[in-house]
Amino acid sequence: MSDEIRTSDGELVSVKLKKVESRRRRTAFLLVTPLLLFIIFAYIYPILQMLTRSIDNTQMSNLLSQTHEVIQNWDGEEMPGEDVTSTFYFELKDLIANKQHGKIATRLNYEKGGFTSLIKKTARKMDSFDESGNFLDQFMDTHKRWKDKEYWLALKRGTVPYHGRKYLTAFDYEQKFDGSYERLPEKKRINVTLWLRTIYVAIGVTFSCFLLAYPIAHLLSVLPVRYSNLLMICVLLPFWTSLLVRTSSWMVLLQKQGVLNDILVWAGIVADDNRLELMYNMTGTFIAMTQILLPFMVLPLYSVMKTIPPSLMRAATSMGSTPFHAFRKIYFPLTYPGISAGSILVFVLAIGYYITPALVGGAKGVLISNRIAYHMQQSLDWGLATAMAAILLVAVLIVYWVYNKLVGIDNMRLG
Repeated sequence: MSDEIRTSDGELVSVKLKKVESRRRRTAFLLVTPLLLFIIFAYIYPILQMLTRSIDNTQMSNLLSQTHEVIQNWDGEEMPGEDVTSTFYFELKDLIANKQHGKIATRLNYEKGGFTSLIKKTARKMDSFDESGNFLDQFMDTHKRWKDKEYWLALKRGTVPYHGRKYLTAFDYEQKFDGSYERLPEKKRINVTLWLRTIYVAIGVTFSCFLLAYPIAHLLSVLPVRYSNLLMICVLLPFWTSLLVRTSSWMVLLQKQGVLNDILVWAGIVADDNRLELMYNMTGTFIAMTQILLPFMVLPLYSVMKTIPPSLMRAATSMGSTPFHAFRKIYFPLTYPGISAGSILVFVLAIGYYITPALVGGAKGVLISNRIAYHMQQSLDWGLATAMAAILLVAVLIVYWVYNKLVGIDNMRLG
């Protein structure tokens, strides 16, 4: 006689339970499918595309596909042979006819300065070429830069489908045509300075927010509910105001003829001809970013402090401890989860901030995010912009990894 339990229709109960559980999992998956698709197409796919664009140069290899195949066999010791120059001529001629030569001019200019004007001038004189003559001589007659072997080496390197040289540029390094690496000339070294400035601002703003948010959060946690709710509305009020409006307000307050300087002059603290420089420098950047990001530090701290029983401090003082010692040994360590959660929130937001440094900081407050925007909108060097963005993404992931190792994501308290 079998001990297996069956349902009324004769099916094993264990099999029936597995079918029901499987059906529930499928239903749950179908319910979250729209959200999953949204995350994939609106978040994961753009990030992967960004990472690919930082090393992708397939447009050049496609536009000059035959030139790429031929020029890779050139050793670069002497000037290129007729096979290279003739192939390049016919492909360039087709690109000019299709009005696509501007694309290769822009991309080659990243490899060697002066390529844009070189291609444009050559395009204007293509009709004078004798297709039965020596193409190298005719190129050199068109523009003297064709006599410089480095431009042909730049053409060879510029048609490679994939390369990681943009990541070198992001740290002010370059790869020479002989394969060696060296730093960019001093007047062009700006990216490392911006990386260090960005980290400095992110850490400084995080620390400033902590110093201001800790007493605010403590006050919120000990006040009666009717007063703490009113103060909480004041903390959350900036969330209901446009970021651009808040930044513009700080510009009105901090400028030389602004409200803050007027009050200081009226109070006799500073002279009218010696007003404080609070705009278009790091001072204005720190002030504005700290005020804007302060709620992201207050809320995690408040959520942790609210759970700490007041009796702990009273018990410590009743046993002979001073209020400061009790705070340092009992209260402050219990707020570590809120401090860590608020710090990582503010740091990650500050390291990628864009609008406030651009408007309030001026040239002295430019951060790496502003440089990324410059390459995306003005220089149109999308490869370098995406390389910088990828480095910034990796930096944030490292911060999360370190946070998880030291504190643990499960211990994050966001309010």
